[in-house]
Amino acid sequence: MHIDILTLFPEMFHGVFQSSILNKAVERQQFTYEVVNFREYSKNKHQKVDDYPYGGGAGMVLTPQPIFDAVEAVKSKRNSNPRVILMCPQGETLTQQKSEELAKEDHLIFICGHYEGYDERIREHIVTDEISIGDYVLTGGELGSMVVVDSVVRLLPDVLGNQQSAPQDSFSTGLLEHPHYTRPADFRGYKVPDVLLSGNHANIASWRRKQSLLRTWNRRKDLLDNMELTDEDKKTLKNDKSDEIL
Repeated sequence: MHIDILTLFPEMFHGVFQSSILNKAVERQQFTYEVVNFREYSKNKHQKVDDYPYGGGAGMVLTPQPIFDAVEAVKSKRNSNPRVILMCPQGETLTQQKSEELAKEDHLIFICGHYEGYDERIREHIVTDEISIGDYVLTGGELGSMVVVDSVVRLLPDVLGNQQSAPQDSFSTGLLEHPHYTRPADFRGYKVPDVLLSGNHANIASWRRKQSLLRTWNRRKDLLDNMELTDEDKKTLKNDKSDEIL
C-alpha cells in the first residue's frame, strides 16, 4: 500500500510516521507514504489556497484548484485510481469495518482541510470517501487522518507480527452544514448554484436551510429526532421525501 496525505502542515506528521508500529512498518517496506503540501500547487502568486465564501458568512473556504491539481499529480505519479478520502465531520464515522475495507486498497489519498470548509466541488468531483472520527470538530483534518492511517496500516499483513485483531473502533448537535462554494464561479464546467451569486440574502438563507435539512436527513437522520422543526422545515422535507412520514 502507498498513502499520500495532502495537508498545509506536513510537519505534523513527522512524529507519527517515525514512531511505533507505523515506523516499523515503513522500515519493513510494508507500506510507503508521502506527505504533500498542497499549497505548493496553488497558482496564486501568493500561494493562497482559501477565499471568502460566496453568499457571505464567517471564515474562509479552501479553493478547488490547488487540491484538484495536487490529487491529479499524485495519481499520475503512481498511475493509479486510488480511494480519495476527505477528512470531514460530515463524513461517515470511522469503524473497524471501514478500516478493514480500506486496508484492501493499494493506494489511498487523504485530504486534510482547514478553515471553514471545502469548496463543494472538491467533495462532489474528486472524493470517493468522506470520513469522520467522531461527532466533534477539530482545527483541521490532520489528526483525523493520522487516526485513520493508523487504524488501516495495523491491519496490513504482518504489520503487527501476528494474527491478533485490532480493537473495535466505533458530532455538535443540530443540522449538518450546507454546501460551500468559493471562487471561481465556474471551475472546469462545475458551477456554483445561481442563488449564491444572486445577492438576495433571504433566498440564500432559505437555500442554505433547505440544503442543511436535506443533508442532515440523508446523512444523519438521527440528529433530527430531538429537533423542533418549523412548519417550513417539515414542508421542505415532505416535498423532497414524499414517501416518508414526518
